[in-house]
Amino acid sequence: MKKSILLGLLACFLGACQGDRQEVRMVARPDTAVKNASYVSNREPLLPQSFIKLPVGDVQPEGWLRKYLLLQREGLTGRLGEISAWLAKEDNAWLMSGGSHGWEEVPYWLKGYGNLAYLLEDSAMMAEAKVWLDAAMESQRPDGNFGPVIVKDGKQDLWANMVMLWCLQSYYEHSHDPRVIELMTNYFKWQMTVPDDRFLEDYWENSRGGDNLYSVLWLYNRTGDTFLLELAEKIHRNTADWTQKSWLPNWHNVNIAQCFREPATYYLLSHDSAHLEATYHTHELVRRVFGQVPGGMFGADENARLAYIDPRQGTETCGFVEQMASDELLLCLTGDPMWAEHCENVAFNSYPAAVMPDFKALRYITSPNHVVSDSKNHRPGIDNGGPFLAMNPFSSRCCQHNHAQGWPYYVEHLVLATPDNGAGVALYGACTATVKVGDEGTPVRLTERTHYPFEERVEFALSAPEPVSFPLYLRIPSWCADASLQVNGKRVDASLTPGMYARIEREWHDGDRVTLDLPMALSVTRWAINQNSASVNYGPLTFSLDIRERYVEVDSKETAIWDSKWQDGADAEAWPAYEIYPDSPWNYALVLDADDPLKHLNVVKRSWPADDFPFTQAAAPVVIEAKGRRVPGWGIDEYGLADVLPDEAAVKSPQVESILLVPMGSARLRISAFPVAE
Repeated sequence: MKKSILLGLLACFLGACQGDRQEVRMVARPDTAVKNASYVSNREPLLPQSFIKLPVGDVQPEGWLRKYLLLQREGLTGRLGEISAWLAKEDNAWLMSGGSHGWEEVPYWLKGYGNLAYLLEDSAMMAEAKVWLDAAMESQRPDGNFGPVIVKDGKQDLWANMVMLWCLQSYYEHSHDPRVIELMTNYFKWQMTVPDDRFLEDYWENSRGGDNLYSVLWLYNRTGDTFLLELAEKIHRNTADWTQKSWLPNWHNVNIAQCFREPATYYLLSHDSAHLEATYHTHELVRRVFGQVPGGMFGADENARLAYIDPRQGTETCGFVEQMASDELLLCLTGDPMWAEHCENVAFNSYPAAVMPDFKALRYITSPNHVVSDSKNHRPGIDNGGPFLAMNPFSSRCCQHNHAQGWPYYVEHLVLATPDNGAGVALYGACTATVKVGDEGTPVRLTERTHYPFEERVEFALSAPEPVSFPLYLRIPSWCADASLQVNGKRVDASLTPGMYARIEREWHDGDRVTLDLPMALSVTRWAINQNSASVNYGPLTFSLDIRERYVEVDSKETAIWDSKWQDGADAEAWPAYEIYPDSPWNYALVLDADDPLKHLNVVKRSWPADDFPFTQAAAPVVIEAKGRRVPGWGIDEYGLADVLPDEAAVKSPQVESILLVPMGSARLRISAFPVAE
């Protein structure tokens, strides 16, 4: 009897030890040698992807991300249908009720609106999205073509349909409506009948054929129809060539941010590493020439121009959200942590300042050095003729609708599945995700609590119906030299290498907890090509001068961009526009000690904002105290913009002043690339 009890106790002890056994090692990518048992993955002959996006809605936002999505719902994304003529249901070609408007605006808006509805589980929004989606599916003609027919030079323009396909793909992930598969199959069969010399010939569709290619591969992974591989090859050979060594098909900022991913997408089919390398090359090429600025983007205004490389050049709001989408797609495709880090750079530092805090107005162009935001024409200082710098609900018909995808897509990529039946976190943000893991596809709930990027700790709690073994991948940022990891309160004795993933494999139990600490440190980036100017960083955040902002409300109809169209009866007074002017000096050089550049920089932590929204100057949870000297010769130039950066030897004031730096994303007026003074 005693012997059996001892054997039983021993068995329990060994079982407990087995349950606690874990392996933690650093890896460059998730393991792609096996195929995920629960989620749609790349079929042969496509190469496997490193991460698999969960169906939309399986990741639910929390914290400041949820607050941001709620602001979108109450702002331009959720209520744009009240004011935009392009979304008016009467005479709308997408609803087959007319034909005067039926190009990119509806699917641009729906791309973010529908996903926002799924993420917030908003039944009214989902019903509204379905009105448009049903109409798109019902528009399919006997030959397989669908949607409004837009003919240019005798050839049909397919660009708007590419955007609507992405809307339908998200809808299918959420609903599993078989009509989506039927429509896409018949539409792609129709595309096969279009001769090459009439296929993807117009400027926009030719540049952006990669979006069409992505949808073809998405469908192939669900049906296995082999004709889709032939269509993929056809799309690639008829799309603009984004594999060039020293030139690009065009220098339009949104096209670059969106289209540079096409060769990497085609690489899944071609298996030719040159295609993958081309995407990396273009990303680096445009930044080497025009991207010597903070915030992750490049100075293109609308079109990049040689000699216009100063940080006072900016990016369309469309460019921000398309770059984020490209980074997210490439993160899944390659597993490279660099894409996650770049996405955070744009999302945290560049994009938030392009919209008003209430999300009811946005501006077309936002720059790293941006000290006047008015309704004047600043061309040729920027490459746009018109009021492209003011915060206006109509700024302009592209960004006004396309902005909607930015944060919903970001949230969808917070937790990802991995080919080896695990889960991966490469982008950090508070959320709750339901993900199927292990060989049997056990559904677990992973809850992430954090104020990242404004705080250093990220905590995960696991809820599971039964014990399950699977790997969990956590990205260690390249800027974090001293990351640490705890599992159930016990520190993991492992060296966490920056720029790689910590892979934790163990048998997980309900209630397990993981804590990742990512200590943030100050750093200074110097931009040699732009007068050796300096930017200050703290972890993933870049900081800007705290300029006192004066907001002037102006008539949004009178100051709107020329191609804006309001709905009849829209209340413009409920949607004001704002000009923003500086009410404090901005022409400072940053004082940096030659031997210790961080000497005069001091990080100050402040209380978390009560409304959960950190992207305003007053609410910023982290600020930096610094020293500066004014540069008297640096002011507003003949175009009404912040003049280009002064020469390094420019005269500086002898007086050293205390200045405050705030997160770049919270500053609608900002100096983010500073001249330097000792």
